[in-house]
Amino acid sequence: MSGIPILITGATGYIGARLLVELIERLGDGVRCRVAVRKGSDASFLRNLPVEIVRADLRDPVAVNEAVKGSEVVFHCAGLIAYTKNFRNRLYDTNVLGTRHVVDACLEAGVKRLVATSSIAAVGSPGAESGTQESNEQSTFTEWQRHNVYMESKHLAELECHRGVAEGLDVVMVNPGVVIGKSPEPGMPGSSSNEVLRMIYDGRLPLCPGGATGFVDLRDVADAHIAAWRKGSAGERYIIVGENLSFRELFRRIAALPGSRAGKAFRVGGAAGMAAGAGGELWSLVTQRPSFISIESFRQAAYPARYSNQRSVRELGLSYRPFEETLRSAIL
Repeated sequence: MSGIPILITGATGYIGARLLVELIERLGDGVRCRVAVRKGSDASFLRNLPVEIVRADLRDPVAVNEAVKGSEVVFHCAGLIAYTKNFRNRLYDTNVLGTRHVVDACLEAGVKRLVATSSIAAVGSPGAESGTQESNEQSTFTEWQRHNVYMESKHLAELECHRGVAEGLDVVMVNPGVVIGKSPEPGMPGSSSNEVLRMIYDGRLPLCPGGATGFVDLRDVADAHIAAWRKGSAGERYIIVGENLSFRELFRRIAALPGSRAGKAFRVGGAAGMAAGAGGELWSLVTQRPSFISIESFRQAAYPARYSNQRSVRELGLSYRPFEETLRSAIL
């Protein structure tokens, strides 16, 4: 059979699904895509796509080895997002051990390139006391970030990638900001970030953190993965951020959209933020579901973080979609 053999983990997730569709649409018979799907995951949207489905849980190294075998390129998009402390072990098992198993399987199978989906959560951020400083690919992971369970898991996952590089594997890491926007195809996976934006638009979430962060279009993230495969430098990471915005400015732009019912945004922080975060921790503990509201997520959202995308523009040739276009695709 012709075509480059490619494996995608996390293809039933938000980023992996978009990447899979883009690979098929752009390269057609030039690729043979296999997707590793965990038992119980909703893979219904894959039925009409020319893909091979293999059942593999990232926590099972034998299953991961079988899934990777025969692949020339692996896109490791699978991961867990959670911010509450009761998810610490699950974050470690999925994000850290899962990445370890993928790296080991790629080394064993002689994979030519592994493109790993990381996050700006793994990029060093100086914290609120240092003021607004722009982070880049060389920014060092800092002590305060280690207390955030999600940030720590993504940092440790990157260390597994670097260990793979030291052992001879070609790895490129892609570090998206807060990914927003919707896929136009029916049945595609959604994201909690889009749901939060919709809550603001509908006037159901008037609480606004005092910090800032980087945002990026889902389609730009898919573009970045493909560009990282073709042009990225081995052992390097690329920050993928279209625009840095304060949360207050984000609220303002959502309020300006047609039909928005977003009212005045009330800044939340201090004791009120900690109380809300504790409520999120309790909700997650009772329901055993991940929550984007936690004590650490409120602390993180208080930092005026900024991220440079210049390396991705210069080395990967990326151009980012206008934020207003992205925001509309996420909400309207």
